[in-house]
Amino acid sequence: MTDTPIDLGPQTRIVASLADGVTDAQLADATPCPAYAVRHVLGHLLGLAVAFRDAGRKDLGVTTDSDPGDALPDVGPAWRAELPKALGELDEAWRDPAAWTGMTRAGGIDMPGEVGAAVALDELVIHGWDLARATGQPYTPDSAALESAHAFLLAAAEEGDRGEGIFGPVVPLPADAPLLDRTLGLSGRDPRWTRPA
Repeated sequence: MTDTPIDLGPQTRIVASLADGVTDAQLADATPCPAYAVRHVLGHLLGLAVAFRDAGRKDLGVTTDSDPGDALPDVGPAWRAELPKALGELDEAWRDPAAWTGMTRAGGIDMPGEVGAAVALDELVIHGWDLARATGQPYTPDSAALESAHAFLLAAAEEGDRGEGIFGPVVPLPADAPLLDRTLGLSGRDPRWTRPA
């Protein structure tokens, strides 16, 4: 099998490790996503892992056609086994060079394979930070995944109107701010967000 442009494996493993560090008592805690508690971020991660796994496999259907905004995501009782399994399968699907070619679909949107990978990495980087920040865990995203997410969000912000990013209004940050902070700002997040006391 030939090399693929970016290895999703390191970032999927980072997210799986963060999820493993979540306690049951933290599931209802607030996150940087105003409408999401920790359990909803975990549910969103599970849903996107399945959707982009199937997008990579070109196994299009219910999982790739569903709009993630249609319902508030949540986790069931088996999430601690389901999420790492889905993240591992996501990584495996995008190890196939065929995943990066041609067209695929996720969230009901048709896109080139390489764009699908970029969206998946962006979601993993940004929601990995959401989860880490909400649960008080340290977070260092995979450097290649972070660079991909930054490039993706920067292009989206430049195409948008009045500084609107994919997830909300861009939070301006100094040009010399750390790359993770600038990436978070492009996603509409304030990197200074802290858990409510």
